[in-house]
Amino acid sequence: MDPVSVAPASTTSFDDRFARELPEMAVPWQADEAPDPRLLVLNDALATELRLDPETLRSPEGVRLLVGTAVPEGAKPVAQAYAGHQFGGFVPRLGDGRALLLGELTDGEGRVRDLHLKGSGRTPFSRGGDGLAAVGPMLREYVVSEAMHALGIPTTRSLAVVATGRPVARETLLPGAVLARVASSHLRVGSFQYARATGDVDLLRRLADHAIARHHPASAEAENPYLALFEAVVAAQAALVAQWMLVGFVHGVMNTDNTTISGETIDYGPCAFLDAFDPATVFSSIDTGGRYAYGNQPIVAEWNLARFAEALLPLFADDQEEAVALAVTALEGFRPRYNAAWTAGMRAKLGLPEGLDDEVATALVEDLLALMQEARVDLTSFFRALGTAARGDAEPARLVVLDLARFDAWLERWRALGPDAGAMDRANPVYIPRNHLVEEALEAATAGDLAPLQRLLEVLASPYEERPGLERYAAPAPGGTGPYRTFCGT
Repeated sequence: MDPVSVAPASTTSFDDRFARELPEMAVPWQADEAPDPRLLVLNDALATELRLDPETLRSPEGVRLLVGTAVPEGAKPVAQAYAGHQFGGFVPRLGDGRALLLGELTDGEGRVRDLHLKGSGRTPFSRGGDGLAAVGPMLREYVVSEAMHALGIPTTRSLAVVATGRPVARETLLPGAVLARVASSHLRVGSFQYARATGDVDLLRRLADHAIARHHPASAEAENPYLALFEAVVAAQAALVAQWMLVGFVHGVMNTDNTTISGETIDYGPCAFLDAFDPATVFSSIDTGGRYAYGNQPIVAEWNLARFAEALLPLFADDQEEAVALAVTALEGFRPRYNAAWTAGMRAKLGLPEGLDDEVATALVEDLLALMQEARVDLTSFFRALGTAARGDAEPARLVVLDLARFDAWLERWRALGPDAGAMDRANPVYIPRNHLVEEALEAATAGDLAPLQRLLEVLASPYEERPGLERYAAPAPGGTGPYRTFCGT
């Protein structure tokens, strides 16, 4: 490896705790040189939160830091090792094939965060890939991850996207880019699958201890800390996926290596948001069997957590049967936790009063979802229209349903409960990263015009606040656009 320069001094110091504590899972590496790095977008607010100076990051040396060719003091970049079930098939050695963990830093609130690069070049885990990324997919991750953050959904964040000046070969030659990503950590179910596959129980235990200290410190006080860790991740993932479902987010590639221990959303490859409400919706071009369809996401999350339990079995108990029994009982907590989170979210979206009988609420939700699916309504705009209906004007909602008699009967039942329109406004976003608007912004940015991207980011930063002049950002996709397809970008 060629030597790299050291980035300018900063008030924030970088640590290499993951690499020090788990050297078996970290390969020291460095980013490829970027021929002509050019900053496309910088998240000033996140930079400040991380105690990084935005103006310094805009400097030539700061931009080189963001592509990994100027290493921050104290940082020792590594490619992380992990395994994973990809579309159900187990791959024992995946790892960061086009990414690097620059190191950990402590933000202004004392939280440890990873600074991670995506598209920084080939690593020992590249498996024949070029290790690079194109401008469009990296900007997509920036837009959607920041939109998810604004929606209040746990997520990795995007600090910057830098064009490298190097073309990337996909279907055609595309301009290359590096994404600087921030996360509570990059520990995933696949990390534990990798450790378990090595047969080294000491490594598995050290990894679990690292995860407990980093994300779920209360587990350390439990009678069985590793079982408590598993239960904490089950709870975090149940809450996360319920939030995805409530806003119509389709992840697109819910492999176990994309299931985080922190409960943050990670990897915005073939992701998208529902337009027409249909549980069978698939956007990813490679998900030909519909494994990761919108309606399957809770089931897949539970399946991924079962694989996590399998990896942790040696830590649950010395006796295999006892360990399996403990795992099964803990995993059984996923569905009630998910259902509780989903139900609470739907109650909020419908402005239902506290204390309403569960059977009444459940029947109301199920009947509404059936009407929505039959008419294939736009999920986001329909719930905002229900807010208008709660204020007395039901016509915007009635205009998009098919069975008016059934809907009017539903409206009568719902309105009799006194729905809180203000609470609905706080639970139902006006603006989401609508697929046609994201594509429009990415196409313009790839061609060199960043104005549509910047405007879209401004709109998405306040998703629940309806503002005049932004009607096109709240409108459903225009008719005749055809099925939407997304691609992973590799």
